[in-house]
Amino acid sequence: MPSDDSFASRPPAGMSRRQVVTWSALAAAAAPLGLVGRGGPAVAGESPDATYQRVFLEALAADPDLRRYAVPGREFLYRPRQLLVARPDVQRVMARLRSYGFPATEGVGFAGVARLVFATETDVPSVVTKLRDPQQWPGQPVPVVQPHHALLGFGNIMGNPGGPPRVAGALPAPDPTRAGEGAGVTVGICDTGIWRHAGSLHPQWLAGSYLPEADDEDAVYVGADMLALQGGHGTFVAGVVRQAAPGVRFDPEAALNATGVGDEEMLVAALGRLSPQASVVNLSLGYFTQDDQPPLPLVNALAALPGRAVVASAGNAGTSRRTWPAALDRVLAVGAVSAGPTGPQPAPYSSFGPWVDACALGDRTSTYVRGQLQLPGQPTRYFDGFAAWVGTSFATGHVSGRLAALMTSAGLSAEAARAALVAGPRWHPHYGVLVA
Repeated sequence: MPSDDSFASRPPAGMSRRQVVTWSALAAAAAPLGLVGRGGPAVAGESPDATYQRVFLEALAADPDLRRYAVPGREFLYRPRQLLVARPDVQRVMARLRSYGFPATEGVGFAGVARLVFATETDVPSVVTKLRDPQQWPGQPVPVVQPHHALLGFGNIMGNPGGPPRVAGALPAPDPTRAGEGAGVTVGICDTGIWRHAGSLHPQWLAGSYLPEADDEDAVYVGADMLALQGGHGTFVAGVVRQAAPGVRFDPEAALNATGVGDEEMLVAALGRLSPQASVVNLSLGYFTQDDQPPLPLVNALAALPGRAVVASAGNAGTSRRTWPAALDRVLAVGAVSAGPTGPQPAPYSSFGPWVDACALGDRTSTYVRGQLQLPGQPTRYFDGFAAWVGTSFATGHVSGRLAALMTSAGLSAEAARAALVAGPRWHPHYGVLVA
């Protein structure tokens, strides 16, 4: 299995219409471009969404701690020189790596998983493929191994639409008659963190609803008031949760940087920092894995959070390919719908499949930050605390809030509320229950 950092010149046969559309956007965006300021040179006639995707791809390519396995339909991002191994399998995997000529040393593990580190740059996906081959282990169980996957705040590549936030007017004040919805419930939001000034700029929506802590802050800016590509994503999601349940409290934790990139270790650490009072966990992020296998660190980390309802984005790739952690059995996976002339309709960017449990409107206006977003060749967007944004990230925030509201209205635990929500009739076989 070759590891390939370039896209093929044409989509492979057998792809669905949605996959072809997604592939075409990624293939166009993946053309090598020099970095100039916030992105490569302007491209004549390019849409803002395409520019946003292109600049994000450039940011990934410039990150020395990211690698991309780029075979269309099988893409994933991973950390270089790292192999994650189930602890019982460490010694025999290390012995087998030595026989392959890839000696590794054991580094610091996390979430009950060992981390093996190669001394030099190594084709990690190919090593994983070889170690997962049953023929390599006659008479023995195949070891559990995987790359150390990187993850993203949706939407971006590996989960598009990839559109930037849009300037929007201020939301009206919360409806005082709804103040009891979600009261007494805390939602953990593992995301880019929270903007330092979120509470003071949004006193009616966010102030007093969370405990500001320095390690939860979203970096937001790349300089002065210049916004990073996903700076403010966590603040936006927090506002969506509060709109769905105005009485809820939330606990923001940073699992992504302001570009929207993180990894499994960062997410596990964010989960571990959640307040014990957080009974609902919102994960408006996700990733693909090698061979679409469940990620062992997240399986272990979520098993250590009994009694909590975990809600995660299905992703914005527009395919049925499973996104993690949304596709894990104990996680409530959320897709997105769009407003149509006769009512909600599947959003063309939303990932879908029988593994998706619920869906909600993905185009929302919410609390945001102050600053300007500059993309090459596009008009500068000036934000003053509110924005509109599209993606399953924001459908997920709404479902988390409504889950908290259901807990208070029906007197249910988080797990019971989750079970009650998904027990309703499926709005669509591939999008689950529609959460209004």
